[in-house]
Amino acid sequence: MEDLDIATLQKRLVDFAAARDWERFHTPKNLAMALMVEASELAEIFQWLTPEQSADVMSDPEKAFRVRDEVADVLAYLLQLASACEVDVLAALADKIERNELRFPMGREERKARG
Repeated sequence: MEDLDIATLQKRLVDFAAARDWERFHTPKNLAMALMVEASELAEIFQWLTPEQSADVMSDPEKAFRVRDEVADVLAYLLQLASACEVDVLAALADKIERNELRFPMGREERKARG
């Protein structure tokens, strides 16, 4: 498999849609809705599993395939939505992590555990 990066995957998705004349359908609203549908399909796999069963889901080849497939669909729509909204997903995630680190500082016990 070739070297993968976010920009390359986003370009492939844009090119795929353009080759099929789907750009007119790929509005931020439609992409956000499609993202939610795919996330729901991913959640459905785990819906009635116990926590233990859900932790072991990848040991079942059929379920593992479904999980990978739905994760790919979720990521594809997220990347397409980010492209449509001109969001740099890596920068957005880095910013969010930084804000969360400030918002939720480690407790004293957590700091001691980390040394």
